[in-house]
Amino acid sequence: MWDPKMLPRIAPMATSVGAAGFGADVRSGMAAGGGGGGGGGGDIEYGNEATPAGFFSADFKRHDDLKQMLDSSKDNLKLEAMKRIIGMVAKGRDASDLFPAVVKNVVSKNIEVKKLVYTYLVRYAEEKQDLALLSISTFQRALKDPNQLIRANALRVLSSIRVPVIVPIMMLAINDSVVDMSPYVRKTAAHAIPKLYSLDPGQKEELVTVIEKLLADRTTLVVGSAVMAFEEVCPERIDLVHKNFRKLCNVLVDIEEWGQVIIINMLTHYARTQFIDPNLQDGPGDQPERPFYDDSESESESEGSDAEGQKRKPYVMDQDHALLLRSTKPLLQSRNAAVVMGVAQLYHHLAPRSEVSLVTKAMIRLLRSHREVQSVVLTCIASMTTQRKGMFDPYLKSFFVRSCDSSHIKILKLEILTNLATESSISIVLREFQTYIASHDKTFVAATIQAIGRCASNIADVTDTCLQGLVALLSNRDESVVAESVVVIKKLLQTQPGEHKEIIRHMARLVDHIKIPMARASILWLIGEYCDRIPRIAPDVLRKMAKTFINEEDIVKLQIVNLASKLCLTNPEQTELLAQYVYSLARYDPSYDLRDRVRLMRHLVFPADGPNSRLGKYARRIFMATKPAPRLESSFKDRDQFQLGSLSHYINARATGYRELASFPAEAPDPTVRNSVVPLPERPPEPALQPTRQRGFYSDSSSEDESEDSDSDSSSSGSGESSGESSSGESSSSEDAATARTKARARAPPPTRGVSALRPPQASSSDSDEDDSDEEGSTSGSGSGSDSGSESDGSASSAAAPAAPPPAAPAPAGGGGGGNSVDLLLELDSVPAPLGTELLTPSLGGLLSPVAASGAATATAKADTIELVSAQFVPSEYRELVNPITGSGLQVRYRYTRAPHLYSAAMTSVELSFTNTTQQEMTDIHVGQKALTAGLTLHEFAPVSLLAPGGTVGSTLGVDFRDSTHAARFDIVTGGGRTVPVSLAAPMGEILRPVTMSDDLFQRRRAQLRGMNEAGGSVTPACCPTPTDVRKLVLAAVNVAALSSDTGDNERQLRFAGQTMSSGTLVLITVGLPAADGGDGAAVTVTVNCEKMVVGNMLLKELKTQLLR
Repeated sequence: MWDPKMLPRIAPMATSVGAAGFGADVRSGMAAGGGGGGGGGGDIEYGNEATPAGFFSADFKRHDDLKQMLDSSKDNLKLEAMKRIIGMVAKGRDASDLFPAVVKNVVSKNIEVKKLVYTYLVRYAEEKQDLALLSISTFQRALKDPNQLIRANALRVLSSIRVPVIVPIMMLAINDSVVDMSPYVRKTAAHAIPKLYSLDPGQKEELVTVIEKLLADRTTLVVGSAVMAFEEVCPERIDLVHKNFRKLCNVLVDIEEWGQVIIINMLTHYARTQFIDPNLQDGPGDQPERPFYDDSESESESEGSDAEGQKRKPYVMDQDHALLLRSTKPLLQSRNAAVVMGVAQLYHHLAPRSEVSLVTKAMIRLLRSHREVQSVVLTCIASMTTQRKGMFDPYLKSFFVRSCDSSHIKILKLEILTNLATESSISIVLREFQTYIASHDKTFVAATIQAIGRCASNIADVTDTCLQGLVALLSNRDESVVAESVVVIKKLLQTQPGEHKEIIRHMARLVDHIKIPMARASILWLIGEYCDRIPRIAPDVLRKMAKTFINEEDIVKLQIVNLASKLCLTNPEQTELLAQYVYSLARYDPSYDLRDRVRLMRHLVFPADGPNSRLGKYARRIFMATKPAPRLESSFKDRDQFQLGSLSHYINARATGYRELASFPAEAPDPTVRNSVVPLPERPPEPALQPTRQRGFYSDSSSEDESEDSDSDSSSSGSGESSGESSSGESSSSEDAATARTKARARAPPPTRGVSALRPPQASSSDSDEDDSDEEGSTSGSGSGSDSGSESDGSASSAAAPAAPPPAAPAPAGGGGGGNSVDLLLELDSVPAPLGTELLTPSLGGLLSPVAASGAATATAKADTIELVSAQFVPSEYRELVNPITGSGLQVRYRYTRAPHLYSAAMTSVELSFTNTTQQEMTDIHVGQKALTAGLTLHEFAPVSLLAPGGTVGSTLGVDFRDSTHAARFDIVTGGGRTVPVSLAAPMGEILRPVTMSDDLFQRRRAQLRGMNEAGGSVTPACCPTPTDVRKLVLAAVNVAALSSDTGDNERQLRFAGQTMSSGTLVLITVGLPAADGGDGAAVTVTVNCEKMVVGNMLLKELKTQLLR
C-alpha cells in the first residue's frame, strides 16, 4: 500500500540516484516507449524525465537532469541525453530550451554524440540563429573532418542558418563540398543550393555553375539531388541537360525513388521542347473508313493515297525519344506510387497512342493502395478517360463503387464509369447506377442521377430508358432525390420536348411538394418554355406561385417572373393581371438583380406605346426563342490544360509555382546537342599509377569510344551497363583495383605531382591514402568515410568529368594558400566593413560584429559601392508592451535588436521578454488573432510552452512595417484562454538598417535628393554639444552608420547613411554643428535626404527631439 508519509524519504533518495546516473537498466526501462523519451506513469508529459525525481519536481525543471548529463565529461551520459532529446524531437515535443546545452557539445570527440548534436541543430538552427552563429567557426572546421557524415551534417546545419550575412560562407562551403570525395557530401551540397538561392537570389549565376558540375556527376546518389537543385534554381537552362540526357536515362532505374520522381518530371518538360509530337500525323485522313465515298471508288482512292503517301514524309521517332520511353518503362513496377504516376504522366504527354496503354495495369494496381493515393490516381484516370476511353475498357469493373469507399472516391469512380460507358457496356453501367441510387449518401445519390443524365445524353439508344427511370424517381420519398431528378429531366427534355408532354404535366403537379429551390426553378422554367403544350395547367401554376412569391428564393423568383412574362405573351386573357401583380411584387424586392430584371421586362411586355410598338412586336420572339439543348459533359474535360498528376491538375486551378508544359515544336531541334560535347579525358602516361583501368558503375553513350581499349568482359555500351554491371562487375573491379594498388606502391616512387590537381583545397594532408586511391580509380575507405562501391565509382567518375585536362581545384575566394586544415572558409575580405564601435555581446544582438580598430566606417568602404554593415549601437533598454495588470500577471517587455531577422531581411527584429509575476505556472503563450494593416507582415514568435512562477523567457518577433509607422496589432494568448490585445508601433529610426559608402558617393547621392526629397531644420540645445555626443545621440535614435572621417571633437559636420528595411530606399542624414567657440545657445542644423518624403520628415522630427535631450 502507498503511504503518503514516505514521500519526503523517497524524493531525496531518487534525487541522489538520478545524480549518480540512475543505472543503465533503470534508464532503459524509463526510455521504453520509443526514441528514448517514453516513460512510465499515467501522465505522458513526465515520460521525458531522465530520473524518477522528475515525477516529483516542477515542470519547469524537467530538463535540468538532461542539461547536467550534457555538461558531464562522460561520453556515455552525453550520448544517453542526446538520444532522449532526439526522441523528444521525433515525438513533436519542444526541446528548444536545451539548445545552449546541446550546441556546446558540437566539439565532442565522440562521433555518435556529434551526429546526434548535428541532427538536433538542423532542427533548431533556424529558430535559435543567434546561438547557432556563435558556433559557426566550429561548423566550418567540421567541413574538413575526415568523417563524411560529419562534413555533410556541418554543411546541412550551415545551410539551415537563415541569415544573409553568412551567404559568402555558405557559397564557399558549397563550392568545396561539390568536389568532395564522398558522394553523400556532394548530395548534401546539392540540397543546400536551393536554400542558398532562396536566401540570396543574386547568387544564381554562381550556383548555376555549381549545378552544372553536379549534373555531370555519375554517382546515382548525387544525380537525383542535382536535378532537384536544377529544378529549383534554373529550370529554364535546358542547355545544361543536353549532354547529360542519355546518362540520366541510363541510370534512372538505379536512382532512389524520390530522385526518380524529380528526374521524370524534368525529362517530361525537356522532351516537350526537344522532340516533335509522335501523334501529329494521326488525323482523320489516316483512318481507313471514308463515309462520304462508296466502295466502288476504293481502288482509285487507294491509288491516290499511295501517291500522296510518297510525298508525305513518314514519322520516325527520335532515338533519344525512344530511349526515354524505354528507360522509364521498367519503373511501372515500382513500389512507390509517385514513381508510377510520374511514368504514367510521361507516357500520357510524350508516348504514341499505341504505347500509352502500357501504363493501364500499373495505374489499376495503385487502386489497391491508400485512399489518398486512390484519390490522385482516380483523378488522373478520370482526366485520361475523356480522351482515351479504350485504355480502361477491359477494367470497367475495377471502378465499381465499394461500400468502404469515401464519398470523394465514390464520385470519382462514378465519373470514370460515365466516361467509359459505351453502347456495349451501358447496360452494365446502368444496372450498377440503379444500385447506387439506394445509397444513404445523398451527395453520392445526386451525383449518380447526374451520371444517368449524362449517359442518356451521350448514348441515344438509352435516352428513353434513362428518362423513364428518372421519372420513376419522382415518386421517391427522399426530396433531394426528387429534386435532382427534376433538374436532370429538365435538361433531357430540351432535346425532345414534343415527345414527352405527359412528363411535363407530371412535373407541374410536383411544384406543390418540392421545396428545394433549384428543382422548383427547373419546373417553372419547363412550364414557361413549353406553356403552349399545357395551356390549362400553366396559368394555374402561375397563380399558386404569385401567392408564395415573397417567400421564395431569388432563383425561384426569377423563374416566376419569366413564367409570368411568357404566359402574358401567349395567353394574355387569363394571365395579364397576374403578370402585372407579379411585376409589382418584384418591383420592391430586396434583390437588385430581380428589380432590374423586372424593370427591363415591363418595357418589353407592357410597352408604353402599346402592343403595336417596336418593342412589343419583338417581345414574343425574344422570350419564346428556341433554346439550344444543354450539353452534359464531364467536369474533367478542361483539365488537360494542366500537367497530369500535378497539384494544379488535382485541384483544377493554377497553383503557386506551377510550370506550364510546353507545346511540341513544329520541327525537331538539332539532336546532336545531346552527344558528348567533350570526350572523356585520357589518362596521362604514368604506368606506375595505372596498372589497371577501372570503369565507372554506369556509362553513357560516350563510353563506347573507350570500349576498344578495355577488356571485353568489363566493357558495355548504352543502357545495358545500368543493369548488367551492378551484379558482376563490382567484385571483380574491386579485386583488380586492390591488386593494382599493391603493385603500384611496390614498384613506383612517391608521386611528384601536386595534390591540388586531384583533390579540393580543403582536404587535409592526412588523407594521402585518399589521393592515391583517387589517382588509381579505386575505392577509398579510410579518410573520407566512403564505405560502398557506389561512392568510389562516383569519385572516380568525377575525376573523369567531360573536360579536356583534369581541372584544377578552385581556390577560395579570399586567395591565399590552403595547407592548414583548420583554416576557416570565411576570409577577411568577405566580412562586412569594420565599424568604429566596440564588439557587441551576443545578448545585444551583435553576433558577427568584428572587433575594429579606431577609425570611421568609411575607411574600408569602396569608392562607388553601398555596403550593408552591422549596427553601431544596439539599445539594451526594454520597453513595456504588456503590464502585469493588463496581462493578468504576464508582463511582456520588448526591445529592438537591430539585427537581421531570420524569416526575412525586410522585417524588424523585436526581442520579447515574457515574465510571470504570479505564483502559478503559465502555459502555451502564443500569438492569437492578428489585425494587421494592409501590407504589414508579422512572423510570430516561437510559442512558450511553459513559464514558471517568477520566470522569464525570451523570444523573437519579426514585423515588416512596410516603411511606415502603422502599428502591428495582434493578440497574445496564454494557455488559460486569456487574450491580451497588443499594439506595436516602431519608431521610424528602427525600420532602417545601416549602410556605408564613400564621402564622394555620399555627396553625389545627396545632390540627387534635393528639393522635395530634402527635409531640414535646426535645434538649439541647452549647451554646446561635441561631435561625439551628437554622434551618440543620433545612433541611439536612428539605426544608421556614421560616415565621418574624423571622430574627434573638431569635426563640424557629421554624416550618416542607412536604408529602409522593406524597400531599401536610401536615407542620408547630415548634422551641422556650431563653431567650437559659439558658446551655449548655438543652433545645430539637421538635414535628411530621402526619396520618400514622409520617411524624411518623420526622421527629422525624431532627430530634433533626440538632440534636445
